[in-house]
Amino acid sequence: MNTKFAASVLSALLYAQGLLGFAGLATVLLRDRAHASEFIAGSERPSGPSLLVVR
Repeated sequence: MNTKFAASVLSALLYAQGLLGFAGLATVLLRDRAHASEFIAGSERPSGPSLLVVR
């Protein structure tokens, strides 16, 4: 009985570690993607005068 309990606890811990690893990887990839899109958007801005007129 103790071996089955230990095996289920170990399995749950490994499953949780896998989920945390996947979440960490997704966070890093999404953060890098967001920074890359900000860099691209910043480089696409026109360098001339703005058409926006404030009165």
